[in-house]
Amino acid sequence: MIKNILLVAAGGAAGSVARYLLAKALHGTVFGAFPVGTMAANILGCLAIGLISGLAAGEGAPVGQDLKLLLTVGFCGGFTTFSTFMNESLTLCKAGDAMLAAVYVGASVALGFAAVAAGLFISKQYHL
Repeated sequence: MIKNILLVAAGGAAGSVARYLLAKALHGTVFGAFPVGTMAANILGCLAIGLISGLAAGEGAPVGQDLKLLLTVGFCGGFTTFSTFMNESLTLCKAGDAMLAAVYVGASVALGFAAVAAGLFISKQYHL
């Protein structure tokens, strides 16, 4: 149990730092008020969790359960920012940008779904 907690904590810390650095790198670079850093983290996190889950599935999987825990619950949990995503969507609505909020929510959900599916598909190409 302690080992699992430490794996999740280490992955979560790394994921949180990665999210912070990604958001800082993308802030204000594309669409002004559009929270592109958070959206990018959510989409990349969805892709990563799909890949990792696929590579950890089944007997003889190349990704073991400890590494899966570290990367999915830990890193992806710290990296993806769904609560921030929802807060930013509400902030856009409160600012009178309901259309921009709708685009943000719709694109994040659709692309996140597609990214998880793509990650699982890609993982199957390398996991015989």
